[in-house]
Amino acid sequence: MAEELLPQYERIALDVASRIAADEYQEGRKLPGRTLLSSEYHVSPETVRKAMSLLADMRAVEIKEKSGAVVISRDNARRYIELSRNRYHERNLREELKKVMRDIADNGRLMGELCEQLLDMKPSPLPYEKCLPNYEIRVNAHSDKIGMSIGELRFWQATGATIIAISRGSNMILSPGPYAEIYEGDVIIFVGDRGCQGAVETFINGS
Repeated sequence: MAEELLPQYERIALDVASRIAADEYQEGRKLPGRTLLSSEYHVSPETVRKAMSLLADMRAVEIKEKSGAVVISRDNARRYIELSRNRYHERNLREELKKVMRDIADNGRLMGELCEQLLDMKPSPLPYEKCLPNYEIRVNAHSDKIGMSIGELRFWQATGATIIAISRGSNMILSPGPYAEIYEGDVIIFVGDRGCQGAVETFINGS
């Protein structure tokens, strides 16, 4: 146990209890006087009094008026040592918990600030040369794909391209689902690599 983290009077009480437990101060014997102990531990007599009060509360010593403190139980001195260790451990856990809670609060504030900065940023468009090229073809009257849904066509598997929209008259169907059907005159807008354009033309309208 890091005794230096305890208050002075608790450190003294713990040291005296340890000496009682080690039989340095024997049961029935009087402890050194308050003045002698204050000189040994380099503290005030009041600090020694507080230390003796802790041991008296634990019935390790008995304080007799005008005659000082007498050792009455080595077992209770051992109990005091164990309780002191438990109290220190609990105090240390509380301090660790406080630190963790402070860290969580600080991280929460930082996350909030970063989110605000991110939301305030305007999206920058990609340079033209980095944009994915898109192409379009018109479905002619002879296409054998008329009336089929995109799901039935298995468009990507057949061409390597992805349909992103279908222009039908004055309407634009964006991100058409698998149940969207292909009609004569539809303009299919799709993305893919440069080689896919011919593959799509052949697939939809034939050679």
